[in-house]
This record gives sequence, C-alpha cells and structure tokens, in this order.
Amino acid sequence: MTNYKMPRGIMAAEPHTRKTQVKWIIFTLMFLSAFGCADKTDEIIACGDGQVIIFGHNQTGDNAVNVVWRWNVAEANDLPPAYQKYMVPTDECKPVDGNRILITSSGGGVALVDRETKKCIFYTYSPMAHSAELLPGNRIAVALSTDPKGNSIELYDINESEKVIFKDSLFSGHGVVWMEALDRLFALGYNELRSYSLENWNSGNPKLNLTEKWTLPDNGGHDLAYVSDSSLILTTSKAVWKFNAVSEHFTPFELLKDIGNVKSVNYNEETGELIYTKGEISWWTHNIYCKNPDKVYNIPEINLYKVRVIQQ
Repeated sequence: MTNYKMPRGIMAAEPHTRKTQVKWIIFTLMFLSAFGCADKTDEIIACGDGQVIIFGHNQTGDNAVNVVWRWNVAEANDLPPAYQKYMVPTDECKPVDGNRILITSSGGGVALVDRETKKCIFYTYSPMAHSAELLPGNRIAVALSTDPKGNSIELYDINESEKVIFKDSLFSGHGVVWMEALDRLFALGYNELRSYSLENWNSGNPKLNLTEKWTLPDNGGHDLAYVSDSSLILTTSKAVWKFNAVSEHFTPFELLKDIGNVKSVNYNEETGELIYTKGEISWWTHNIYCKNPDKVYNIPEINLYKVRVIQQ
C-alpha cells in the first residue's frame, strides 16, 4: 500500500480542525473517484431526412432542443450534384476525431464533414450505406445494406473519394465499430457479427481479414455501438444486446430488454446514461429517448433515424 503523506497545513492545524479537513479530503477523493472520471454527454447529434443536427444535452429536466449546428445536404455545394439525391435520407451521424462527422445515407451517399467549416473532406457513393467508421491510417469502413450492389463492407482512403480499395460480402450490412484495444473492426450484418483485422495496412493494398464471426441471438442486426474496450451494444429486430468481445457472449441489455425496432443506441457504462431512437412511424421517429436522467426530446420537423452522443 502506498503511504499517503498529509499536507503540512493539515498537520499544523488543531486536532478538531485537522479531523474536519481530513474528512473533506476523503469525501473529495470519493466524489472524484465516483464521478470525476466518467464522461458525460455534452451534446446530442441526430440525423434524418437530408440533414444532421447537434444540440446541447441538458442533464436536468429541460427537454428543449436548442440546435447549435446543422448540416443540410441542400446547402452542401462542395458535393457533386448527384449527392443531393445520394445523401437523402441520412442514416448515420457519427462524430470522429473531435471535429469531424461521418454521415451516411441509405440513398447511397457517404460524407466526412468538418464541423467547423461544414466542408466535405471525403465523399463516396455506396448503395444503401448504413454506417461508417474511421480507421487508423485515415481509412474509412462502410457497411452497406440490401441492394444489388450492396450487402457488403467497403474500405476507402480519405484522400481518394469514390475509390473502393477493398470489399467483402456482408448480407444487410448495418454497423461498423473499430475497437482499438482489441485491434479489430467489428461489423454487423443481418444475422451475424464479424471481426476483422487490418492486413497489409501500411502498403498500397490494405485489406480487412475476417478473423471471427458469431451468429446473432435474433435476426435483423441493425445498430452497433461501442460501450467499452471489451464490449459492444447492438440491436436486432426484436431486442437489444450487449456483446462481450473477450468472452464472446451475447447477453440481453436489461434497460431495453425485449424492446424491438430500436434504430440506434448509446450507452455509458459508468454513468448508466442511455440515449436511443426507435422506429415509431414506419422506420423513423420524432423522438429521442433518454434514461438516467429520463427525458424525451421531440423534434417534429425531422423524420429522425439515428442519434449519437458527443461527450465532454
């Protein structure tokens, strides 16, 4: 055990004062241990129709939606004209690297957008694109859902828009998440979860090497999200699950047990905070649901699909 030296100011104080100061130090250390290291959601980012919005997440009971940032494909003049169609409707809005956002659309578009300037750093046409992930070495993986030219996972280099450098079949591809601690890319399909290693990554011919695959507890794999260095959360047609990538086990996610049609889910294991969307009007909704604290954000002007979080 490490010996803790009491600060000189405490040693010099009167006994009753010293006891009070020690109590405050112990309380402060316990408080920091319990709450100080846990990331809290600072902003919420959501997508639907042809746009992406960001608004502040109030930890109290305030349900007001005060939009602080908006990207609309109709105003994205730096994209080729065809992308006015390809980027509608948006179905992913994943924040990466602090100031960039990966946007995908089932209309077939993918774009990496700088938050500050709203400029597109990268774009490509990927039929039925449903999610994307930034990988080491400035590469992007895209999951493509059901389409004659989809049902796959594609790999791109940020510096070469519209150029596929690797492709693997994946029926109804819906999610991709990079797990840095495990050095693996996880990809979600209709009835399976896969892991890929990065092969020939420092060459001009990089590949994704399939290392493992697991059958889902339920069909209709839909959303895949990072929880911790060893676990993921995923949704299927009828339920929500946690996957331990070390023990390789699926377990029901109790906070959303037996709730189907969940389109996106974000869970903070340390704070217990949960933010999600579910299909309520066909595949879309006007509501973003939160637990711990409980609240609902209502956005009637957008047919919402996915929600993600930006943590402080």
